[in-house]
Amino acid sequence: LLLLLLAAWGPRVPAGLRSPRRRWPVPYRRFDYRPKSDPYCQARYTFCPTGSAIPVMKDEDVVEVYRLQAPVWEFKYGDLLGHLKIMHDAVGFRSSLTGKNYTMEWYELFQLGNCTFPHLRPGMDAPFWCNQGAACFYEGIDDAHWKENGTLVLVTTISGTMFNEMAQWVKYDNETGIYYETWTVQASPDKPSIVWFDSYECSKFIQRTYQKLADLGAVFKKIQTNYTSIILFSGEPIYLGNETSIFGPQGNKTLAAAIRDFYNPFKPHQTVREFFVDLVKIIDCVILNRQFYLFYNLEYWFLPMKFPYLKIIYEEVPLPVASKASFGV
Repeated sequence: LLLLLLAAWGPRVPAGLRSPRRRWPVPYRRFDYRPKSDPYCQARYTFCPTGSAIPVMKDEDVVEVYRLQAPVWEFKYGDLLGHLKIMHDAVGFRSSLTGKNYTMEWYELFQLGNCTFPHLRPGMDAPFWCNQGAACFYEGIDDAHWKENGTLVLVTTISGTMFNEMAQWVKYDNETGIYYETWTVQASPDKPSIVWFDSYECSKFIQRTYQKLADLGAVFKKIQTNYTSIILFSGEPIYLGNETSIFGPQGNKTLAAAIRDFYNPFKPHQTVREFFVDLVKIIDCVILNRQFYLFYNLEYWFLPMKFPYLKIIYEEVPLPVASKASFGV
């Protein structure tokens, strides 16, 4: 009953904000190069610790491509997050000529929390983000990791030539798509629904990789493939500005304070009491006042939240269909 009453109330939109007329979803922004990460950003677990360069395959090689999926943080919590269908995706390769296996995935440089919420550093007006993501390629496939609680299944077979062309695309994709975006934001749980913002995370990289292979001629097996998405539900988003226009010398001090206040409860916690105090603040802001501030493409947006506010889905996305000859593989 309480949730139904909350759903009937409108979001509290800050005074003076108006929704812009634009085309949705907002395109993910690509960059000319990857900037050096700030030393302040530190990872609890090292990014890509055994990473290596992508090898050059011989043209006549036949390379098997595997779909890999396991619960997030499976190495630490086992299948715990798998029960919630919070899954991490990767892709595996096996060279028929050399017999060597390889794994390729895309994930956060400084863990998920840093990509999703910023740090509020003393002496800095603007929130500080450690939100880069990148591709990781390394030799070997940890069969136990992917099979025990997840998936390791052959999805297609490609030539060495196709693998090398894919590798060139990976280099471009990795150098230009540099920021991790946790949230998908859409208008409602209904199908179809307007998507305001699309996420940019591990599963989207795997889907882009499959699509690139299909564009090169790969023919995929007819198997079901599901991916995890974390969705926020919102009315039409309102553009607020970038770091300079909001937090700079000529910025909007009232809006800057509201954004900092919003992110403050999401900070790392030292005690259980601190966590529950801030959890109450988050519920008050996001559910009772129906407000969310989103950072996307280095810009800030206001989301007038709608019931059911947030949902984790494990949704089927079919494997792509080849768009050119498959080179006889």
